[in-house]
Amino acid sequence: MKIAMINGSPKPGKSNSGLMLQSFQSLINPEHQVLHYNISKVPLTKEQYMELCHMDTLIFGFPLYIDAVPSHLLRMLISLEQHMKAERKKDIHVYVIVNNGFYEGAQNHIAIKIIQNWCIRCGLHFGQGIGQGAGEMIEFIDKVPMGHGPLKNLGRALIVLADNLNSSSSGETLLFSPNFPRFGWRFAGTHFFWNAAAKQNGLKPTELLKRL
Repeated sequence: MKIAMINGSPKPGKSNSGLMLQSFQSLINPEHQVLHYNISKVPLTKEQYMELCHMDTLIFGFPLYIDAVPSHLLRMLISLEQHMKAERKKDIHVYVIVNNGFYEGAQNHIAIKIIQNWCIRCGLHFGQGIGQGAGEMIEFIDKVPMGHGPLKNLGRALIVLADNLNSSSSGETLLFSPNFPRFGWRFAGTHFFWNAAAKQNGLKPTELLKRL
């Protein structure tokens, strides 16, 4: 099986989507060929779009942006839809891994539905989607083995997703939060991520609370 792993994070370097895809690849049957595509820096070339049209499976990994997909990924999906309608010769299965900054993984359901509807427009088979809450946590605990501690739910979901991918099967959407208290994520996220990100961008923590 020829598999395309598409990182839809806008971050050019290390990203939570990339870490999740990396963990997921270790669960894919090694007899399959996995090719990587990253759209964070430059758009895909025409040749790359053609390659995607001849894959057996597409895996999208991306962060939630305003309850939907990031804009650069949306542009890519629109272009890929045109190529699929013109060039696709065989069945292609699609699997999705979404993460968001909210604690609740249920927040990802609309983005997964968007990919599901896109598959219908393209004539592709939607296999399964999983949605992780508190995705920003993953970068800070990347030394924790997948399936343990705060990553217990994520590890279980990735195994289910891999089983379905390896057998080209479908499964129900899985939405989950980390195995970590909500108040703990709120404290850590505020003091170690959001405030730090504000400082890096020349803002004060109080300016994050401003409303339009």
